[in-house]
Amino acid sequence: MGDLPPDLERLRTLETWLAFSLKRVREEITAVERSAQPRRAPQPPAAARPARPRRTPTPDWGISAVGIGAPVAEIHRGDCFAGGRSLQPISAERARAELADGVQACGTCRPDNVLNRP
Repeated sequence: MGDLPPDLERLRTLETWLAFSLKRVREEITAVERSAQPRRAPQPPAAARPARPRRTPTPDWGISAVGIGAPVAEIHRGDCFAGGRSLQPISAERARAELADGVQACGTCRPDNVLNRP
């Protein structure tokens, strides 16, 4: 061991200095690694991002409201283009009941054929 001091006090001093030096070297390595990584644009927090409007699921059945351009209410399949935006989702049971009560079936999607109109 010829190049190290023979007494405990100087060996402890050398150990402290080496530990301090090793810490500084590791910090420098970390800094260099960080600067070598490609920079990405910071992402805004999720709360700051504009929310995408969620699509409402397509209903199985719907009833179009009576109004301008629709003189009478009609029962439609949920995916029928003729129902327009005024199509209100309803259950199959209600669609059957409405058809039984005399509400018209759409002439395009013919829900009465599927619902087995009584």
